[in-house]
Amino acid sequence: MKKLLATVLFGTALVLGACGGGGGDEGSSGGSSDSGGGTTDTASADQIFQNNCAQCHGSDLSGGMGPNLTKIGSKYSADEITDIIKNGKGQMPPQKQVSKEDRQTVAQWLSKKK
Repeated sequence: MKKLLATVLFGTALVLGACGGGGGDEGSSGGSSDSGGGTTDTASADQIFQNNCAQCHGSDLSGGMGPNLTKIGSKYSADEITDIIKNGKGQMPPQKQVSKEDRQTVAQWLSKKK
């Protein structure tokens, strides 16, 4: 039983560590925005996505229960994506637990996926 618990805890730590993005230079000061609207912190956007969206859209944006988002920016603008996150669309329910700031961060990031 102790080995099983240790294995589960170790596995959980590995998963959380991989999703945390801790300390690397990936996006720590933000990436530039192509639409002239400032910068998007890609590490923060990815973390918000992993915490709120990946369960349905896949951790690599490839889809699952929800649609593939790898090229969502070619279909929707950041404002449209923000609206979809806030109000839902089709079978996607509104994501009320996601703050306005987080919605905008993720939407900016996703809008660059073309």
